[in-house]
Amino acid sequence: MFSDRFWQRLAYLIPGWRQAEQVRWNTKVLATELARLRFAAGFAGPDIPLPTAPLWQGLGSRVCRQADIEHDWLRYWCGVLHCYPLYHRKLWEDCFVLQALWEAGLLEPGRRGLGFAVGREQLPACFAAMGLDITATDLDPADQRARGWLATGQHSAAALEHLHFPHHLDRASFDARVNFQPVDMRRIPDGLADYDFLWSVCAFEHLGTLERGLEFVRRAMRCLKPGGIAVHTTEYNLAGAERTLGRGTTVLYQRRHLEALAARLAAEGHEMLALDDAGGDGLADNFIDLPPYPYHPFTLGPLHPPHLRLAFRGRTVTSAGIIIRKRS
Repeated sequence: MFSDRFWQRLAYLIPGWRQAEQVRWNTKVLATELARLRFAAGFAGPDIPLPTAPLWQGLGSRVCRQADIEHDWLRYWCGVLHCYPLYHRKLWEDCFVLQALWEAGLLEPGRRGLGFAVGREQLPACFAAMGLDITATDLDPADQRARGWLATGQHSAAALEHLHFPHHLDRASFDARVNFQPVDMRRIPDGLADYDFLWSVCAFEHLGTLERGLEFVRRAMRCLKPGGIAVHTTEYNLAGAERTLGRGTTVLYQRRHLEALAARLAAEGHEMLALDDAGGDGLADNFIDLPPYPYHPFTLGPLHPPHLRLAFRGRTVTSAGIIIRKRS
């Protein structure tokens, strides 16, 4: 897939492309103003008060929505993550994992958690600060498939070095609670077992095909104790009736794929909580972000456009989170 830099250079060479870039830039500017106004109105942003205790929601499998960003359940976890609520699906994913595990009663000292494809996530350090023992895994840096993630700074090449966040806990406490193992998600080693919970954040859609991702989710259940919880987030194609991307570096799941996964899990005695993929009715739910995406030189200062929905190869995509309970 061509990079954003390629398309930007092309835009300067061809007048029509240049104009398209200007239209896209105008969209970014207007959408960023939308985010600023929501911040100013107290719906999100750095000045909003954060709750001091988590709130029960009865969370199930669901897609990312504006209403979640503006709700106290997510705001609480923003405080735990040392950030503020903003209209970005990646923040929603981390908070979804935390809320699901808290509601399952698993964020207690002494619990054991297993993370797949952790990259440079805060979650291992966040869990360790709660007194949990964590095994963090990612693709071996020597594996050719890791090159793209290394190039974009999304792989924990230095393992524990990139997973320690001092604002969560000191290094000695982190090292006592977190260990790292290189793991290929397509071949989970037998030694990973008896965990209270496991998680992955936007990872299993990168295994090459739709089927490989679903098979990873199914096989990962072996790593859990009876009654343990698996929480995963993934890329979700909101158009359920049309063809999707079923092969490549990123595949896009639809309701039918996740329903088929739920049926396969149920046949083995597990339970995937029902998926709620109803679209929200907020402006940020209806805004489809276009490349280049946030945290890019085009970002407008500390703000950026809402990024709950995005365009990816002609599809409208968001994040979906699924929660699975292993058979007792």
